[in-house]
Parts: sequence; structure tokens; C-alpha cells
Amino acid sequence: MKRPQTVVVLVEPAGPINVGSVARLCANFEVRELRLVSPVCDPMDPEACRMAVHGLKLLRTARSCTSLLEAVADCRRVVASCGRLDHGSIPLHAPEEALGWLLTGRQDQSDDQPVAVVFGREDRGLSNDELRLCQRVLTLHSSCSYPSLNLSHAVAVVLHELARLQTLPEHDGDDEPDPAPPRQLDHCLEDASDLLLDVGFLLPHTAAARMNKVRDLLQRASIQAGEVALIRGMVRQLRWALTTRRP
Repeated sequence: MKRPQTVVVLVEPAGPINVGSVARLCANFEVRELRLVSPVCDPMDPEACRMAVHGLKLLRTARSCTSLLEAVADCRRVVASCGRLDHGSIPLHAPEEALGWLLTGRQDQSDDQPVAVVFGREDRGLSNDELRLCQRVLTLHSSCSYPSLNLSHAVAVVLHELARLQTLPEHDGDDEPDPAPPRQLDHCLEDASDLLLDVGFLLPHTAAARMNKVRDLLQRASIQAGEVALIRGMVRQLRWALTTRRP
């Protein structure tokens, strides 16, 4: 089976040395694309270029995005890395479980739909809202007393594990459909939240927390694109009925 194209996404990286080191790691593990979400540093800083070595081409062609949602919009499966203890109720998976899932899926998927591995800021990682945009969240087997790794070190461990799993025959794929794209699910939940606020089911000060629970439920169910479209259609029909029947 042909392995999916993988992209590495860094959210708001601040250190040029880390960015350059990650570009080198992408070259080491044959990752074809690096995406940077609102980088705080200059990706072409001399220190970044020095650290990139043979990954300099990847660094030069790194795609800049304004949000994580934009960065993973074309990705059919997305896994985030989390080294924080305060991740709330978001389920954390072992690397082999989350990355094994990343490599599987229907074998007839289009080659132009990559999969993504997402890494957060050096000082505080990814926010819980950002973690919820990803369909799986992995945590490395680091010490519970100090779980957070240096950004480039975390990328190295994850890409090594991904490469190792790609050599195992048991990860040749399965028939599990891909989950709904993050942007599609996000738009559906925004529509639902607006409607539920309008009818009084949600209150403004608790709406975000309650909708996060809905998102968590749908993510655990691995909701698919067609199912999200069905829910969004129901929400829009209810909105139309509510609007047309008002005096």
C-alpha cells in the first residue's frame, strides 16, 4: 500500500533554531511539506537556515497559515501532540495508537489528501480548542513530573515512530472511513451553536463549554463527512422554520 503524504504543522513557533531543526527532521523522514501557523520568528532567519542543512528547501517552501484550521483544511486525518497536564477531558493516545490510526484508512483515498501531525508552541503547546480540531491527540512516554519536550525533540520522536510504524505489515490499512474534515465539523458546530443560542438552549457564558462537549462526543464517534452534512442540513432547516414562523 502506498503510504499517505504527511505534513508537519507547527503552531506559532518562536525559535528559529527549532524551526530549522524541524525542517531538517522533515528531510530526514521524507516529510514533503512543512506548514507554519502564524510563526513568531522569521522562518528564514540565518539560525533557522543553518540548522535546516539538507532541509533548507523545505524551509524555503514552508507554507504560512493564519490559523490551525486553515493549515489542516485539506488533510483527511489529523493528529496533534500534547505535552501538557491540563488538557481537560480530551482523550490522549499512545503514539503507536494515534500514529497507527493516522496511517490507516480506505485504500482508495485520493493521493492529494495528506495527513497531518500538529505541534504546538514551545512555551505552552496547543490550546484545548486547537487540540479539539484534531481527530486524535497523542502524548509521548515522558515523565509525568515534566512531560513537555523541546519542540524539535518532540517532532523527532514522533516522526521516528511514524517511520517505524510504516515498516510494520499490520499497518497496511483497514476499511475505517476517514472522519469529517476539521473545517466542515467546525462550521457545522458554529451553525448549531448559533441556533441553540437563539432558541435559549445555550447561554452565552456557557455556550463554548457545552459545545466543546458536543465536539468531543462527535470526535469520539469519528463522525464522517456525510453525517456532518446531515446534521448541518437539519440545523439549517430548523433555522429556516424558526425564521419563517416568527411574526
